[in-house]
Amino acid sequence: MLKYKLQVLFFLVLGWLLLFIPNAFAGDTIKGIYITQSSLENTKYINYLIKNAKAAGIDTFVIDLEKPSTRYKNNIALVKDNHIRYVARVIIFPDGGSPYAIKDSEFWQRKYTLVKQAIDWGADEIQLDYIRYNTKQKPSAENAKNINTIIQWYKNKLSGQNIPLQVDVFGIASFGDSKHIGQNIQLFSQNVDAICPMVYPSHYEPFAYHYKIPFETVYDSLSRIKKQFNNEMPIKMYPYIELSNYHYPRMSHQQKLVYIKEQLRAVEKAQADGWFAWSPHNKYENLFYVLQHRDDDQSKPADQPAKQIDQTANNQNASVPSSTSASTSVTTTE
Repeated sequence: MLKYKLQVLFFLVLGWLLLFIPNAFAGDTIKGIYITQSSLENTKYINYLIKNAKAAGIDTFVIDLEKPSTRYKNNIALVKDNHIRYVARVIIFPDGGSPYAIKDSEFWQRKYTLVKQAIDWGADEIQLDYIRYNTKQKPSAENAKNINTIIQWYKNKLSGQNIPLQVDVFGIASFGDSKHIGQNIQLFSQNVDAICPMVYPSHYEPFAYHYKIPFETVYDSLSRIKKQFNNEMPIKMYPYIELSNYHYPRMSHQQKLVYIKEQLRAVEKAQADGWFAWSPHNKYENLFYVLQHRDDDQSKPADQPAKQIDQTANNQNASVPSSTSASTSVTTTE
């Protein structure tokens, strides 16, 4: 009799979890989209995004917090009530910091007030963006050390609250220390829980080349990050992908769908811990469609190892290791 009662109790608990916590058994892979504060505060639109995101299997919203408001607080509650993870995105140095701002601890504290507000409203994780020097700085290994000091300051603040810390980095940091802007993934790994490389194919030169090979571009960048750690990542990796290429605004609808599919395939092939999709105006219909029809797609390319893309940066931000064939560089616009 006792054994029977325990079995009944087990299935009751399991049923409750499946009913009320739909992502409980979804695994650790994160699927997220970026949401502006204005989109969040548009109640009709955020409800539309919640409904369609859940239908597509998306479990995370990365949401800007720039200025606290009552509407923001109320609509965050809508997100949380729908069992969607709330990652608060806070911009630290708009367009990159000056040497003065980088070393101004009072400036860090002012930005931390936004972080604390997000936590009070239920943020599951904090994501810091534009945490770098501006692109006009002279290259120096000290730049990344200075940025890491700021990251460590935020990490110390969050550790006592059990809130994980994510940091966004340029795609160029996939290839090593970016000495102009001060982004070094290996160094940052000491003080973050996750790194979010913005591996947008539109940001890699030559543009016409990378536009045609989104899979190879994303896969190569993520593979190089893993190689920085001998393929044993000590932190989570959530790359950002893009839903369109601004250099080629006349992409057909079908081309945009393929563009998205190939980036997702690269993220999966690289065995990242998940992904975030970036649309500056929060238009995610194409992404929703791709996610809901991936199992039906019979035209997916064969899953073959990606060729390594040889990189040489002629950009002012940092040097990227060169190799023997085609040379490319990475732009640095977020």
